[in-house]
Amino acid sequence: MAGHSKWKQIKHYKAATDAKRGALFTKLIREITVAAKFGGGDQAGNARLRTAVDNAKAASMPKDNIERAIKKGTGELEGVDYQEILYEAYGPGGVALIIQTLTDNHTRTVADVRFKLSRYGGTLGAANSVSWMFDRKGQIILDATGKDEDRTLETALDAGAEDFAREDDRFVVTTDPASLHAVKQAMDAKGLRAIEASISWVPKNTVAVEGETAEKLLKLLEEIEDLDDVQKVDANFDMDFSKLAPT
Repeated sequence: MAGHSKWKQIKHYKAATDAKRGALFTKLIREITVAAKFGGGDQAGNARLRTAVDNAKAASMPKDNIERAIKKGTGELEGVDYQEILYEAYGPGGVALIIQTLTDNHTRTVADVRFKLSRYGGTLGAANSVSWMFDRKGQIILDATGKDEDRTLETALDAGAEDFAREDDRFVVTTDPASLHAVKQAMDAKGLRAIEASISWVPKNTVAVEGETAEKLLKLLEEIEDLDDVQKVDANFDMDFSKLAPT
């Protein structure tokens, strides 16, 4: 899959060693709440909500937490009014970053993001400064362990996927954004349960990074994604994944 986001791969690599379930739950709850706010609390009629709930279940989030997040979104329970804000930036080595956030305080969020960028030689860009380097796509991540690659590829394409790739111990299925939930549902029906499904910014081309630049970039990405208001980061870099060591 030409031009895919290496950060997605590295995130899953790091997830095996980082105990960050609480922070993950915070991000998942915000997405569920916003999905319910804009599309209603009926999962059958709200593809975004259904995908968010599936991601929460895959992360072992308790059912009560999910139900409360939905009710906050629909107004049945008092909740916070989150806004979706997209930031575009450059990191070390000229790598382009798309930072997706859900926040109740834009001033706080932009200050936090700008501070993290400045620590590692990055800069915040204007609207449309880097988004033209990416395509907006749906992406479904599956654990490849014990799965037949040819069968999984065939199932994904039959379900309507645009692209399919293996990245180490993961399968990455790429879809049109509007088809993400339908493709995921069709694959679920065939017993291929996703680890994660989301709308991502997939780079058209990548920038090679190595050495100290790569280390600074990875640290920047990790610290930005650790911010409560940040849902995810996509970046247009490539590196030798085999040289990464657990931290």
